[in-house]
Formats: sequence, structure tokens, C-alpha cells
Amino acid sequence: MKRKSFKRKISSDKVLEIVLCVILVVVGIVVAYPLVNIFASSFSSTEAVMSGKVWLFPVDFTLEGYEAVFRNNDIWIGYRNSLFYMVLGTIINLVMTLLAAYPLSRSDMPGQGSIMLLFTFTMIFSGGMIPTYILIKDLGMLNTVWSMLIPGAIGTHNMIITRTFIINSIPKEMLEAAQIDGCSDFQYFLKMVLPLSGPVIAVITLYYAVGHWNSYMDAFMYLSNKNLYPLQIFLREILVSNKIDADLLVNEFGEVAAQGLAELLKYSLIVVATIPVMIIYPFVQKHFVKGVMIGAVKG
Repeated sequence: MKRKSFKRKISSDKVLEIVLCVILVVVGIVVAYPLVNIFASSFSSTEAVMSGKVWLFPVDFTLEGYEAVFRNNDIWIGYRNSLFYMVLGTIINLVMTLLAAYPLSRSDMPGQGSIMLLFTFTMIFSGGMIPTYILIKDLGMLNTVWSMLIPGAIGTHNMIITRTFIINSIPKEMLEAAQIDGCSDFQYFLKMVLPLSGPVIAVITLYYAVGHWNSYMDAFMYLSNKNLYPLQIFLREILVSNKIDADLLVNEFGEVAAQGLAELLKYSLIVVATIPVMIIYPFVQKHFVKGVMIGAVKG
């Protein structure tokens, strides 16, 4: 009887695994197909894109779309600004997050519980869009790069993940040994905590970098100077509002060809806009699971 029940359990587990694999494959195809189609369309001719001939592979391979992207000055401005916001913003985020997470991971910090309550409160309640806009305006940050960097200088969720990682991964005995050897708190933080927190630092770096790269709402609210726009604002104008420099395309390709090239430009632009994130992810992927799992439990 026990063997039969054991065999039934094994067979039911296999059936469940097969069903889950099938579901995951279907979900993967549903998610991957639009991405593959966009990538293939970006390398296809305007005629193939307009007629809907492109499915999984490029048709009539061409680089016209990418040539049009890199001839557009707005794209270069947006790319430059987004890279600037991503790099500087991520550095600010990391410094602020680590400086907050480490003290709050120390059980001997006075008022630790109350401070954590204040941080957690901000995850549930906020001042609202209009009061925040008024605050940014009164601080003189409206229409400056700082309006894209300072308001989100620290993410409470990422700070909690980092704090939990430090608590669970770095033993208290290490602090006691360092203090006996005359190590100050700042030296301990720099020489012990930071090197041992590599996985979680990699994870929150990815979170912050992707957040800055995709940042749209802050720029939409606080910026009116076109020279400060991130790439996402120009993406909106091209993909949603359909605002493309038609004169440039018509003068170079003719009116009929320009219409097809404008459509091709959208696909090429989406691919170009995802390149930085695709470059960053492989470098932090090996730390991703460890950093998230250790930092997300026993909070």
C-alpha cells in the first residue's frame, strides 16, 4: 500500500511539473514574441513593416531605422540626459540607501523602531502630486536636473532590503571583534560592511538604474526645458503623440517613404532605448537571486 501511494505521489508530481512547464513555456512565448517581433521589425524594410510581413525574423534586412534614429538630434539629447540621470542618480541612491540601512541594522541604535516606522509610513502615505510639485517649486529645483535626482534620493523598499541583508548576512561577532581592535563605526562600515554587501548592492543598483532610465513622470511634471528631457519624454512624443521631424524625413526620402520610415523609426527607437538595461543586467544577474532572497526575509 505504501509503495502504491508513493508511486501515485511521484506520478502526480510529474504531472504537476509537466503542467507547470507547459504554462511557463506558453507565458514565455506570450512575453517574448512582442520583443522578438519589435527586434525583427527594426531590421526590416519599411515595405515589410507596413505590410505586416514581419513575424520572427527580419524581412529585407536594412539599417534605415537605426540611421534615422541616430540622425535625430532629440534622441541624442534624450540619451545623454537619461545616461546622466541614471549614473548620477544611482550613485546618490546608493549612498543614501547604504547610509540609512547600516545604522538601522544596528540593534544598539537609539530610536531604531521609531525611525523605521517613519520610513515605513512613507511607503503607504505621501503628500500627493500637487503638494510635491509646490515643494519642488519652492525649493528652486523646478526645471533643473536636481528635480530628477533629489526627490527620489532614497527608496524605502530598497533600504529595507539592504538593512535586512546586513542583519542576516553579517554576524554581530564581527562588529564586536572590530571594536576590540579599535575599529571605528565608519571604518567598520567601509572596510567590512560594504565589501560583504556586494550582492545586495548589485541588486539595488539594478533597481535604481532601471528606475532612473525609465523615469518619465518626474520629467513630465518638473521639466519644461527640452535640453533637460530624458529619453522617455522623446519616446512618448514619437510613440504616443506621433511627433516626428517629418520635414527631415521627407526632404531625405520623399513623402511616401517618410511615412514608412516613421513607423520603422518607432521599432528601432524601442530597441535602442532598451540597450543600457540589457547591458547592465548580465553583470548583476549572478547576485540577483542571492541579494533579493536574503534581503527580503526576516525583516
